[in-house]
Amino acid sequence: MEDIRNMNNTTTFQNIVLENREKLNITGIIDVFSFDDQIIIVETELGLLTIKGDNLKINKLSIDTSDFIVDGHISSLTYSNSDVSTKKEKSILSKIFK
Repeated sequence: MEDIRNMNNTTTFQNIVLENREKLNITGIIDVFSFDDQIIIVETELGLLTIKGDNLKINKLSIDTSDFIVDGHISSLTYSNSDVSTKKEKSILSKIFK
């Protein structure tokens, strides 16, 4: 379990459990940005998480409890420090100031 303190001095917990590279349980999910059978991109409390694999299926998604379960052959999990709101602001500004 990972314990991160943010600027408001609140604690963020996120668990990631991968069972035999076939079942992935994640807590701390905020939103799902995109998904198909090979890639799933989710926003978590600790940043964007990209899940890659084959025959990926979202088995459970509960935004209320922030639980997320994926089934399939999972080949990689990658965190990105990029903030989605920052990306949107940069893209809008870059269009204005071309």
